[in-house]
Formats: sequence, C-alpha cells, structure tokens
Amino acid sequence: MNLMPHLIVAPILLPLFTAACMLLLGEKHRPLKARINLGSTLLGLCISITLLLWTQQNGSPASIGVYLPSNWQVPFGIVLVVDRLSALMLVLTGVIASCALMFAMARWDRAGSSFHALFQIQLMGLYGAFLTADLFNLFVFFEVLLAASYGLMLHGSGKARVSSGLHYIAINLLASSLFLIGAALIYGVTGTLNMADLAFKIPLVPEADRGLLHAGAAILAIAFLAKAGMWPLNFWLVPAYSSASAPVAALFAIMTKVGIYTVLRLWTLLFSGQAGASAYFGSDWLIYGGMATIVCAAIAILAAQRLERMASLSILVSAGILLSAVGFAQTNLIAAALFYLVSSTLALSALFLLAELIERSRSSIEALDEEDAEALPAIVEPPPRGTNLDDEQNVVVGQIIPWAMAFLGLSFIACALLIIGMPPLSGFIGKLSLLNALLNPAGLGNDINAPVSTAAWCLLALLILSGLASLIAFSRMGIQRFWTPLERPSPILRRLECVPIVVLLALCVVLTIKAEPLLRFTQAAAETLSNPERYVQAVLESRPVPGPTAKAALQEVQP
Repeated sequence: MNLMPHLIVAPILLPLFTAACMLLLGEKHRPLKARINLGSTLLGLCISITLLLWTQQNGSPASIGVYLPSNWQVPFGIVLVVDRLSALMLVLTGVIASCALMFAMARWDRAGSSFHALFQIQLMGLYGAFLTADLFNLFVFFEVLLAASYGLMLHGSGKARVSSGLHYIAINLLASSLFLIGAALIYGVTGTLNMADLAFKIPLVPEADRGLLHAGAAILAIAFLAKAGMWPLNFWLVPAYSSASAPVAALFAIMTKVGIYTVLRLWTLLFSGQAGASAYFGSDWLIYGGMATIVCAAIAILAAQRLERMASLSILVSAGILLSAVGFAQTNLIAAALFYLVSSTLALSALFLLAELIERSRSSIEALDEEDAEALPAIVEPPPRGTNLDDEQNVVVGQIIPWAMAFLGLSFIACALLIIGMPPLSGFIGKLSLLNALLNPAGLGNDINAPVSTAAWCLLALLILSGLASLIAFSRMGIQRFWTPLERPSPILRRLECVPIVVLLALCVVLTIKAEPLLRFTQAAAETLSNPERYVQAVLESRPVPGPTAKAALQEVQP
C-alpha cells in the first residue's frame, strides 16, 4: 500500500492534534507545551519537505498529488491537492514557523496565555489554505488561520497592539464577508466551488451570466487582495504588523503570501487563456494595482523611523512586485517571482526578529533587570579634549567590538542587502531574474518575439527605484542604530533569539549558492500554472477508494 498520498493530509491533522493536546495540558505545563510545539512544527516541516521531494519524483509530468479525505467523488467531496507550488509554500511556512517559535521560546511565549495552541491552529490554517482545492474549504481554512491570528496579534497586550489588533480584526471580518458573497455568486453561476471543476465550467458559462460571474470574481478578489496587501486595501497592514510581537510578526510575513498564493492559483486556473471570454480577466488591475502598491510603500519607507515599520513597508513592496508579476501572465516572470517570494519572505521574517533585538539596545540600563545590567560591558569614555594622541603614553589599545553588536550589525547588513536586492545574496538574483523576464516577454498569451510593453518598462523602473528607496532608508536606519549611538550599551542576547536569525539568513545564503536548482523548480511550477489542464485533469480524474463491499462485488463480476 502506498502511503505517500495519505501524507498530503498530515500537515493539517498534525497541528490540529497538537493544539488539542496542548489545550488539555493547561498553562502550568508551559515548558512542556513549548517542547511539544517545537517538535510538532519541525515534524510538519519534515513532512512538507517530503511532499516537495515527492512532487519532483511523482512520475507525472505535472507532479500533482490528489487526496480525497471524505472519499467522495469529485466535485462533491473535499479535495486536497499538492503540486510544486503548494509544496514550496508548505516548506516555506514550516521554516518560518520553526524559526519564529524558537525565537518566542526565549521569552515571548510567556507574555500571554494559549500561545502555543494558537500557534498550531495558525499553522493548521496556513497548511490547509495551501492544500485545499475548493473555494468553500479555502474559506474554512482562511477563517481558522484568521481566528488564531486574532489571538496572536493581541499576544503581549499593550495599547498600540490592542488598537491595531482591533482594526486588524474588523478589516478581516469584512474581507471574510466579501469572500462569502463572491463565492456565493460564483456558485450561483457555475453550480460548483471545486477549483478544477470551475476551470472546466467557466468557458461554458452563457454570455448572459458572464457579468455575474465577473462580479463574483471581483468581489472575491477584493477579499484576497486585502489580505495580500494591495493598495488601497493595505492601510491596516503596517500598523498591525509593526505592533505585533516579534515572533508573531515574523510568522505574519507568510500571511500576506497566502493572499498572493490564492490570487495566483485561482487566476491561473479560472481565467487562463483557456477561459474563453473570461480569459485574463482582471490582469490590468493586478498589474497597475501592484505598481501603485510599490509606489506608495517605497515613498512611505523613506519616512519610516522604526525598524518594525520599515519591515512592514518592505512586505508591501514585495507584495506589489509579486501581484504585478502575476498580472503579466508570463511563465518566466511567474517563475522569477516565485524565487523572489521565497528569498524576500525569509529575509523579512529575519528582519522582524532582528528588529526586536536592535530596538532592545536602545533601552536604558535602568529598564533592564539587575542581573542583565551587571552583565553589561563598561562604557569606554573618550579621551579628554586636547590630549596628544601621538604621545606614546596616551596610546589606547582599541576595544574589541562586543559580539552582540557585531552579530546585530552583520545580520542587519545581510537583511538590508536581501531586501534591497543588492549583490551578492539571493535578493539580487531574484530581482535580476525579474528584470530579465520583463525584458524577454514570453508565456501565457505572449509571442516569443513580442516587444516589451509599456507596463513592463514601468515595472522595471519601479523595481530599480523601490530598491533605491530601500537603500536610502536602510542606510539611514543603520547609521542611527549602529553608528551614531556611541554610548549605548550592548544588548543581552539569548541563544534561542540568535539561532533563528542565523538559520533564516543562512538559508538565503544557500539560495544564493544553489539558485539554479530553485530556479528550475520555480520554472517547472510556473509551467504547471501556465497549463492548468494538467491540474484540472489530475483532480477530475481522481477516484474514491472502493470499500470492502464494492471490492467484493467487483471480484464477483470479474471472471
């Protein structure tokens, strides 16, 4: 019996079971819950890696695995699907979740109740959103991850956190309502919510009903784009992410990618070149909406004074780049965007964790407890004015840079290079791939020798200008945090706080060295998205497993 197809449902069941167990333990067993949480998250990461490797060795040209949890015929039952894109998002979620949880175990998990259970429920919603293959269950998993994110957003209390958290809740409740309205309109026109079945039926929709179909799709898109961070629907994101605790903000870096993933999945499935009169519906809105997001976020990042706010605005810049890339419907551009998505998400998660450590160094010694204050190094006083430094007796041996400040400074430089897109790290490779794809248009609906469009030139210019804006902002922030404050004490860092940042940045270095394999993988994923008939065929041709009665009847019929 092949157990690999059954592994598709494991990323959903594992965090569900883990969260239930931790709720039974209670708050007095917090250290045990932390270890269980970390073990379950790492196991989920291992399962995700296994699924990713399976999609490459599945033997099918599309490398798509289908699982029917209820064992009902498609499109009537629940369907889970894993392909290269969803497997990549599963692995990315597992990596970020493991690092964020390890950072939280240093002290943040004690700032409120039920942190570990909420963390696992959040993972369940994220994994489910990436694996589901129908709109109704996508709504269910959206609500699961949002319900958990409400608690995590308010974790740690504080006036700013509560205020922005309430705005976050209100916006997402409105987005959920729009989700239901859009899904209901689409169901009323097509009679199905299964994504593969929708892709099959949308070209057959009568012309009289096509306006209603497009209205439902537009309403549905508003809900997804609000989560993805497109302007002007992103006004809630920066205050919410900036106020969240460091590990929660690092985990939320993947939350915007859920909206982008959903837009990419549904748009390439439902409104591809095979969708008839609905082909490429809304592409201009994605392109120019993404560009507007880049412009607004790049201008705002120049005025940002806090590192957490810069990280939140950098998420919007990356979201604008990804949404515009999706709207062009070019296979090579989508492949480059997926590579950029992985690199930027890892870097932004590391920056959120790093921001908390850097801002901690700005606090005064009196704000620290006595044990930490005694461990701080003595501040070296500068020599008196008028001292002859050429005099041999006045020569002072240079002080060794404290390891904590060296770690923070080098990590900040690495994050800045990755987000700006400067060499030699993977951020440069991602942006260079995007520029190359824009200058060589090919893919869905594009002739191989097609000229570069005006919109492509605009996005190319915005990629360069947004990188310049980020360079100015990060340079200014680096001077303020590491150069100007000569008398600031070195912060006390814990190993559990440093290891996750090192892991995330090390993975970006690995992406730099092994960029070619990942680019080949994202190219294969983009080609699968560009040819949705493979996905549709794999889902619609899946069959329930016959039960004992059906097997016995089949054996009687056979000679």
